[in-house]
Amino acid sequence: MKYILATLLLVTAAACTRSTQTATSPAGDPTSAKTDVLKTGAKALQDNSPLGPMDVYLVGFHPMKDHPSHQMEAHHYCHQVNEDFAQCTLFDGNTASANLTGIEYIISEKLFERLTPAERQYWHPHNGEILSGQLIAPGLPEVAEKELMRSKINSYGKTWHVWMTSDGDKLPIGPAALAWSFNRDGEPKPGLVEDRDRRLKVDTAAIRKSRQDLVRLASPQSGVDQLKDRFGRPTSDIPGVTSRKP
Repeated sequence: MKYILATLLLVTAAACTRSTQTATSPAGDPTSAKTDVLKTGAKALQDNSPLGPMDVYLVGFHPMKDHPSHQMEAHHYCHQVNEDFAQCTLFDGNTASANLTGIEYIISEKLFERLTPAERQYWHPHNGEILSGQLIAPGLPEVAEKELMRSKINSYGKTWHVWMTSDGDKLPIGPAALAWSFNRDGEPKPGLVEDRDRRLKVDTAAIRKSRQDLVRLASPQSGVDQLKDRFGRPTSDIPGVTSRKP
């Protein structure tokens, strides 16, 4: 698996993806000439070692746990630290002007089992995102993306969004919001997934179909029913996405 992931990282770094521009420009004046000089100097003299390994690019969607109607498209830039743990920075686009909106930590089922019941309430399940085709790795060849998703089956994420640019906020105001995952068809707002597919030239329905062989690997997960019936519209089960009994 380590060799597979290493190959994925190299392919991802070289992959070309279509642009998704942020619709939100932060409040504030344009940078001054002095600030631009300082930025140029810092870039030449300082390194960005912690950011260098952020070489896995994923795009998915997050509803906020306490306010499921607040939903965001999230562009993840991740580093697979080891076989069981990854850490990601989240943006509202994939261009140089994208805004940093949050963070996500991803752990394996094995590490989730070690968490206390109180801690588990912060970690959302990933099988719904994967088996629905909503979570994608733009630019990767299908076989590489499939292997990446296979490695994330039964995993969990702990995600905090600190800037609701999807609501038009010009600054990161208010408290951080704990994000969750979609675990049933019909939970995303109409047009949310379709708009992403149009911009990135992907087909979620086709991706979902290509991942049906992953259903047999899916275990029941905690948190699948956390937001059940909280979206105000009809929903239906995603094959392979089942709730773990307490």
